[in-house]
Amino acid sequence: MSHNRRTFLKAAAGFAAAGAMAEAQAKFDKPIGVQLYTVRRQMLHDADHILARIAEIGYTEVEGLEGDMERIRPLLEKYRLKCVSVHFDTGLVTGHRDAHSSLPASYTWDDAIRDAKSWGLEYMVIPYLPEPQRADFAGFVDQLNKAGEKCNNAGLSLCYHQHAFEFGGEAGHRPIDIFFEKSNPKFVSLELDVFWVSVSGNDPVEMIKRHGNRIRQIHLKDKAKGTAVMAGEGVRREDFKEVGNGVLDFPAILRAAEAANVSQYYVEQDQTAGDPLDSLAQSYHFLRSVTL
Repeated sequence: MSHNRRTFLKAAAGFAAAGAMAEAQAKFDKPIGVQLYTVRRQMLHDADHILARIAEIGYTEVEGLEGDMERIRPLLEKYRLKCVSVHFDTGLVTGHRDAHSSLPASYTWDDAIRDAKSWGLEYMVIPYLPEPQRADFAGFVDQLNKAGEKCNNAGLSLCYHQHAFEFGGEAGHRPIDIFFEKSNPKFVSLELDVFWVSVSGNDPVEMIKRHGNRIRQIHLKDKAKGTAVMAGEGVRREDFKEVGNGVLDFPAILRAAEAANVSQYYVEQDQTAGDPLDSLAQSYHFLRSVTL
């Protein structure tokens, strides 16, 4: 075999290997977690089975709910599920405690930070602002800043999880505008929910591109075709879809999120038509098939 032919074949093999490697790298391969709100009812009765199945599907992380953490921590260790983030009671930040809260009246944000540290968390999340408190959203953001500063001092990060109501009102004066204008980037980030962004009539991809430096975590769930546009939460049960079974452009969403260096990805489906574990499996396998 001539030297030139050997050189050509060697180069061709190298190009083929590089092409195969590039194709493999193009798949979405970041760790994927589950927001356990998806299986909230099932977790009450058989948390061991539910967490075992989540791990079997391929998920490696979870985002927990504060009230469940002490109960499920041994199971998370058993199934090697890393809990990076937990949703905490909004009242710990606002002072408006829910009468139905299971937390002791004496439990404070400082106590929550102590627990978050003991659980090995990276993120604490405020998941929602009840309607009666939305009139003074700027005041709420001030409270987030103070809570976030305490988190920062403890080596933790605070996120606020948005829904659709934040996009209601006059542009420039909407709650989402107030959040980005008044929240301190050093202390407060956004946990972006792509479903609710889309429900509000906005584009999740453009939202990530515009505010990517403020978005650290992301909730992934799909939206049914024909879902009504609204600045509220009154969507139908059937409007929630598994990732890949609706109208959202997840390859574009994931590309934008990767470019923005989003650190955590969580599948969440508030309502499912059948077994939520089946829905979680569908979402996981679709996400692993996405080419970026």
